[in-house]
Amino acid sequence: MKSRGIIEFVLVLVVVVFVLFPAPATGECTCESESEDRNKSEALKYKLAAIASILVASAVGVSLPVLGRIVPALRPESNLFFVIKAFAAGVILSTGFIHVLPDAFESLTSPCLNENPWANFPFTGFVAMVAAIGTLMVDSFATSYYNKSHFVKPKPLTADGERELGEHTGHVHVHTHSTHGHAHGAAFDLQEDPNSENSSDLHRHRVISQVLELGIVVHSVIIGISLGASESPKTIKPLVAALTFHQFFEGMGLGGCISQAKFKSRAVMLMSIFFSLTTPIGIVIGFGISNIYLENSPTALIVEGVFNAASAGILIYMALVDLLAADFMNPKVQSNLKLHLANNVSLLLGAGCMSLLAKWA
Repeated sequence: MKSRGIIEFVLVLVVVVFVLFPAPATGECTCESESEDRNKSEALKYKLAAIASILVASAVGVSLPVLGRIVPALRPESNLFFVIKAFAAGVILSTGFIHVLPDAFESLTSPCLNENPWANFPFTGFVAMVAAIGTLMVDSFATSYYNKSHFVKPKPLTADGERELGEHTGHVHVHTHSTHGHAHGAAFDLQEDPNSENSSDLHRHRVISQVLELGIVVHSVIIGISLGASESPKTIKPLVAALTFHQFFEGMGLGGCISQAKFKSRAVMLMSIFFSLTTPIGIVIGFGISNIYLENSPTALIVEGVFNAASAGILIYMALVDLLAADFMNPKVQSNLKLHLANNVSLLLGAGCMSLLAKWA
């Protein structure tokens, strides 16, 4: 009887060991780096190819709309520009919803993080919401600041020594000189007229382009670091093509905003170069820290999750409010049924194409 009792006890102990021990073991495995087919030399080749292809695609994408200054069909007032911008806005909207936000949820709900507080509060949605509200505030205050600063800016003197724009009332003084046979009116550049609707739109486009570039740059650096830190050719190979298209379409959206902002050539060049270099720089950083970078460490997960959530909030707000709403409610689009339908189809195509890329990236 004693031996039977011992055997039963041993059997129960074995069952307990096999039932209880695998659970924590499985949980721990999820927090370790995945056992991939690592090949540093082959992975380096793909990383160098990724840097070259993404750099070229980003530069071409952001430059195409800017060429509107040379190519009439790509100018902001053309119908084709509205259609291209709707496609690019769909790409940016899909990037926020399909690519960036799910990554943020995955990072901030990882089992590798402490249950308190990360499992007790939806931090991803909260950070995205705060980022969207913050973008709205920056957008509003920056536009107001631009308008006010240009309103009090002294205007050039007319031929008789008076300013064309009153500094206090803002009324335009028109001086007619019959002896000279011509008149001096409000014939100055729209970019300098704070009371002009076009000038107000111009200031807003400048704010939009700068805030949008900030949102794009944040997540571009993060995806670059993730790619650069990986040492698995199987992981990197599909990302090269997916991120190349990703950056090309995003560049088109940003380039459209830069084109509408009518910056000086130097500013346009700097913004374009800055956007084109962000992902390649991220890849280089990731490659440099690949030996110490642990993608499932709590610090990496929290940093990536928070920045991705903030970036998603910025991109979603910019796509819906500053790009789509502004263009779709434009009188030119509202009064042209064909253009309106073309914009809708272009938007769906942009969002659909970018969503499809989520299968590989």
